[in-house]
Parts: sequence; structure tokens; C-alpha cells
Amino acid sequence: MISNFDKYVAVVGCGYWGKNLVRNFAELGVLRVICDASHESLDKFKAQYGVEGVTDFRKVLDMPDVQAIVIATPAITHAGLVMQALAAGKDVFVEKPLALTLEDALSIEAATRKSGGIVMVGHLLEYHPALVKLRSLVAEGKIGKLQYVYSNRLSFGKVRTEENVLWSFAPHDICTILGFVGKLPISVQAVGKNSLGEVEDFCTINLEFEDKIKAHIFVSWFHPFKEHRLVVVGDAGTAVFDDVSVEEKLTIYEQAVGLQNNIPFLKENTKTIIPIEKAEPLKLECQHFLTCVQNRQNPITSVQNGIDVLTVLQAAQVSLESQVKSFSLKENLLVNN
Repeated sequence: MISNFDKYVAVVGCGYWGKNLVRNFAELGVLRVICDASHESLDKFKAQYGVEGVTDFRKVLDMPDVQAIVIATPAITHAGLVMQALAAGKDVFVEKPLALTLEDALSIEAATRKSGGIVMVGHLLEYHPALVKLRSLVAEGKIGKLQYVYSNRLSFGKVRTEENVLWSFAPHDICTILGFVGKLPISVQAVGKNSLGEVEDFCTINLEFEDKIKAHIFVSWFHPFKEHRLVVVGDAGTAVFDDVSVEEKLTIYEQAVGLQNNIPFLKENTKTIIPIEKAEPLKLECQHFLTCVQNRQNPITSVQNGIDVLTVLQAAQVSLESQVKSFSLKENLLVNN
């Protein structure tokens, strides 16, 4: 078993998000080497963290003391790099999305089983203390039976050109919603628009599940202010996770709609702010990956988790491109289980 003091992690991609992973794995004392095409980035982090830097991914694969590879490169490269890492006997942490096609994701699943390696997908919100607490409250029946979930992930920038806002922003929210419902939707509808460039910069996604549960996602990088808000509605209350708020990250509204003489009315509304542990979600995510590598356990955000999210993303993309009213997962080959 790997010692907590061994430096056995390589981070591949040190850009916009990768630099945060470099910092966290360095602070956790396990960063062995970084890999990036930019000599400027390598020089900066080599000096800052005292680690080796290379530009050739193959050199990382050939390092016998590198057990785990963290991939934070553009999404289009994820599948290929993961497959190479697994073939080299490495464990892998790959940022979302796992791949850009379901076919590639299923190939990764097969390679993971064959190699016995650990593959974890970077669905960060699953490690956020507020969301972890919210999941436990919903499981305990705090808001009653689940009815509806909606999520807004809005900001002004950063604008991407290689992937649209659906693939850039929505994986977080799809992953979160699937976690509450516990199954894939039966239909997916997506509507979006490319206001300035070649890719969609805002998108709405509607999900319909069995048991009459529905969900709605709104993502945009051309919004006048930042909003990361998840609302979970039950028949006995509503929970709100506001990731932008400092003081009210998680709030429970104990409210419900009743009937009196067949006329709906709102029952008393009480607001309770739930205290949340102050911890960096990314550090918790990185620690979970190290625990999985050391103990050979399946991550919370496993390959199957990545496949489920990708299944919905791909259905949403089909709906977006074809402008169909809805896309049935039950009637096509996107469903993998």
C-alpha cells in the first residue's frame, strides 16, 4: 500500500482549472510531477512547488513511481489520455466530462475492469459539504417526497470556444440531480442559442423521470451576475443550496401546499439556515481520490457515474441539435443499463 508520504501523483494540464489541482495535491504532499505544453506554466509551478515538470505525457506514463495521474486537459483529450494511463497501469482522476461520446466512456469502463485501476471523475459538487449535508437531509425525509429539482449555473464568462455551455457547465448539475433521483430520466429536452460564437452560450435542459419527478437546468456564461443555486422541492418543504452565498449556503423552508375546500393554500413557511463545515470542496475531492487509490476502493464519482452523466449530456445534445421537443432515453441506444 502506498504511504501517505510518498509523492506518487502527476497532474497533467496546469491551466485554468489544473492549477487548482496542482496546488491541492502539492499541499497534500503527494505531487511528484506536472505535465503541460506551456514551458512558462511548468517553470512557474516547478519553482513554486519544487516538483519536476515535463511536456511529454509519455514520460509521465514511463515513471514507475507515479501511481496516479490527474487529467485536467481539454475535454476532447480526456478519453485518449485516460485509456493510455490505464494501459500503463496507472490510477486516474479525470476532470468532467469523462469523455465526449458514450462509446468512449464505455471503452474506459471496459479498460478499468480489465486493468483493475481506479478511475474517478471530477464531479466536484459531490464533495461539497453543503451538498453532502443536503443529500442526508433529503434521505431523512426532511422535505418529504421529492417532487421537483431545478438548478441555475450562471455567470459572465469564462467563454469557451471548444465546447458549448451544455458540456462545460451542465455536467455538475446533471450529476447532482441524478444523485437525488437515483435513476436516469425517461426523457430529455434541451434548448439553447449561440449568441456570439459558434457554440451555444446559454441552454435550458428539462428532465422527466419516473414517479412524475421533473428537473430543470439553466446554464449560461453571458449572465449579468454569478448564480449557482440548486433548489430541491419536496411535498413537505424546500431545500436551497446557494453556492455563491457566504452565510446561507444551505437553507430549509418548511412549507407545503394544502387543500381547503378544494382550494390550494400555502402552509406556514419557516426558514432554517443549516450550518455547514467550512472546507474546500476541491481539497475534499482530492483527498477522496487519494483514499481510493490507497485503499483500492471505488470512488463516489466512479466511471458509472460519469457514464450516467454523459448519457444525459448526449441526449441533451441530440435534442439541442435536432430542436425536437424531447428525446426519449427509453427508445434509443443511449441507455446503457
